[in-house]
Amino acid sequence: MMEIMSITKSVSSDARKVFAKRLRQLRQVRGLSQEALADLADLHRTYVGSIERCERNVSIDNMERLARALGVDIVELLRDEPE
Repeated sequence: MMEIMSITKSVSSDARKVFAKRLRQLRQVRGLSQEALADLADLHRTYVGSIERCERNVSIDNMERLARALGVDIVELLRDEPE
């Protein structure tokens, strides 16, 4: 049982890191500040920063808001791409 919990924690942590990295990449490519992206997604600027630093476990609703604000499909925020 402990092994399953360990695997689950690792997977969610990896997904959070991928999401954070892609969010930052796509935001920067579009020349947006964290504040500008937050405004477009109707979120608080400190919340966006905390997502990019992997401090938040972002909800799927907010993932969708961020994807729409960036003009991408939500899947793009979960795709692990080289830097």
